[in-house]
Amino acid sequence: MGLIAAANTDIGRKRKTNQDSYFLSLEKKLFVVADGMGGHNGGDIASQMAVKALPQYVIENQDMEPAPLMVGSIKESNRAIKNFGETHPELVGMGTTIVSFYFKGQNIYVGNVGDSRAYLVNNKKIFQLTRDHSLVQEKLNYGVYNREQAALDPQKNVLVRTVGFEDDVDVDVFTYKVVKNDIFFICSDGLHGKVSDEDMLYIINRMIPDPAVATQAVADKVIKALIDQANENGGQDNITAILVIAQ
Repeated sequence: MGLIAAANTDIGRKRKTNQDSYFLSLEKKLFVVADGMGGHNGGDIASQMAVKALPQYVIENQDMEPAPLMVGSIKESNRAIKNFGETHPELVGMGTTIVSFYFKGQNIYVGNVGDSRAYLVNNKKIFQLTRDHSLVQEKLNYGVYNREQAALDPQKNVLVRTVGFEDDVDVDVFTYKVVKNDIFFICSDGLHGKVSDEDMLYIINRMIPDPAVATQAVADKVIKALIDQANENGGQDNITAILVIAQ
């Protein structure tokens, strides 16, 4: 089973810097999105460190079982960012989200900390593979309100788990058996916060009617269309996305 992948990042329409970063390697079958946070240049540095430290750990530890490998790679990113921040007082408190895809055998392994998201499009339907580590998601978990009410919560950008802020971090790992024609998608909240799941699905299905014959050019155009839609809807944040098609 082969993979086609496309990625891009955009500063958006309101921010002065882009604190998102991404990593894409078809050779390693590894894909990462990181959305940094922190004063001054802290977010930029945290996300850039994440997309360097995580792949390096995976490459150096390829003999590990995939799920523990995903956990270890994010924990190593956490350690590197935390240690760097402690030696640079102006960067203390910086952190980043991480979502990673790692394809091994017939499975995909998804590592996640924060509120960047991973999605699956299968048989024209969209499924969110990750769960946000946000205050709003905690309220949803406890039944405080529904998803429509959550969208109006003024604290919707408050995270309860990030990479690089504390000495250790809990990492979620999800495993899914890949089926031919599956479409996988990672994005920062600059995209999923401005484009609904339904609209993302509409764009993907319209532009990829048959994943089996999708090309690299099509994948690139889908990424551009999704980012353009987020900007048209306000573009208040940086926007980053990776699309992977299993053929």
